[in-house]
Amino acid sequence: MPLDIAANIQVTGPVEGRAAEVLTPEALAFVADLHRRFDARRRQLLETRQARQARFDAGELPNFLDDTASIRAADWTIAAIPDDLLDRRVEITGPVDRKMIINALNCGAKVFMADFEDATAPTWANVVEGQINLKDRWQGALTHVDPKSGKSYALGATPAVLKVRPRGWHLMERHLEIDGQAVAGALFDFGLYVFHNAKAAIAQGSGPYFYLPKLESHLEARLWNDVFLRAQEVLGLPVGTIKATVLIETIPAAFEMDEILFELKDHIVGLNCGRWDYIFSFIKRLGRRAEFLTPDRSAMVMGKAFLGAYSLKLIQTCHRRRAFAMGGMAAQIPVKGDDAANQAAFAKVKADKEREATAGHDGTWVAHPDLVPVALEVFDRLMPTPNQLDRNLADLDITQAQMLALHDGVRTEAGVRENIRVGVRYTQAWLEGRGAVPLYNLMEDAATAEICRTQLWQWIRLGAELDDGRPLTSELFVSLFTQEMTELRRDLGSQRLEEAAQLFAQMVLSESLEEFLTTPAYDLL
Repeated sequence: MPLDIAANIQVTGPVEGRAAEVLTPEALAFVADLHRRFDARRRQLLETRQARQARFDAGELPNFLDDTASIRAADWTIAAIPDDLLDRRVEITGPVDRKMIINALNCGAKVFMADFEDATAPTWANVVEGQINLKDRWQGALTHVDPKSGKSYALGATPAVLKVRPRGWHLMERHLEIDGQAVAGALFDFGLYVFHNAKAAIAQGSGPYFYLPKLESHLEARLWNDVFLRAQEVLGLPVGTIKATVLIETIPAAFEMDEILFELKDHIVGLNCGRWDYIFSFIKRLGRRAEFLTPDRSAMVMGKAFLGAYSLKLIQTCHRRRAFAMGGMAAQIPVKGDDAANQAAFAKVKADKEREATAGHDGTWVAHPDLVPVALEVFDRLMPTPNQLDRNLADLDITQAQMLALHDGVRTEAGVRENIRVGVRYTQAWLEGRGAVPLYNLMEDAATAEICRTQLWQWIRLGAELDDGRPLTSELFVSLFTQEMTELRRDLGSQRLEEAAQLFAQMVLSESLEEFLTTPAYDLL
């Protein structure tokens, strides 16, 4: 039976074990207040995304907005950045399971982003236990004993600064209903965390710090700002207590970076290059058009074409406004049992971080604790100061054409097969409850699967020619998909694999392009 917490507030998932510690009547009433005040605007903004998509399909290109030119031209800066966020040279990200949180906080990174979004499959157990784990961090109770090894884990003396990434505006939390409606995952994740932990974090010299994902416009940033203002009002916190970094991981948002900083200027500390989601967004928003036919995923590297231009534009924009310009993710992980491959992976990370530090980024992301020392060495060597806010890149003129320039490269059968394998295997893991998945010596999250899906969809829709001259037809895709699935079934056969394969193939072959893989996949969790 649903648990009726208060009038028109129902928890439809099980409230077991320690769940009642975070799903308190007061906390749920707080989330309900946010839902009632802001959900209509959230839904309207999602509809605005689709209206903009229709204009892109009709020939419009993403561009800097005419009606906000005065904001871009004016001289203004964001509010002061808290002391514990002034040096963010290496950040690590990962899911919200207990062992991962402890290891990430202890690994030597400056910041840990606990991720309820792309690195967490949002099962009810995962999101509730994640909230319990983060509450324990601020209550001094974050310990863990591995049930298999018996090894004990506890928080060290100098843990990383904690930031939390709630789900994007598009994802729902179906296990909490307000007035008969499912609540947005973003408001659920943000609301529970800030309600339980804001004051404890402040008392310990930190604060309620967030990463905001997948924004597509400054109006979506304005919505977050209003959510922050309301949360601070209810909790009795001064304006500006909540601080956020916004991931610029959609192509429309890249043309509104000044405006996003402006909307959140009391609450923002920087922007981040969310490179994998950015490739996904580029394909999703522009990929119906032949002039934006993408090459193999491996050819779309940072430092070149649209990725290189937007990285420099982000640094230029942020530093003009005295905000941090964070670099992107190094997805490599240690390769056990193959020293040559391991050294090659570490060399790729080093080269990527050297590019970021030299360009002017204030810090970077890694996906594995063993890569923290690699990234730290680079930023310690090339960025001896806590950040590079004084590097303004004012002499650069980064144009719309540069930010839409496509990478050179071909499409290959190997690229098709890799997209199939990674897409299906990640979707299987997600359905099994895991959102951060090591595949082929990389740590993959939902963004990677999205690139695989949308790229295959684009290539089939446009009849893209492979380097051997064959067009990628739906028939050729099905043939290659069948071959890859034979291999995957032999190694990984399960009911979830079959569900993942069916969903992935269906979305690739669909006439329409679904906005997110995780939306229909959530119905299968």
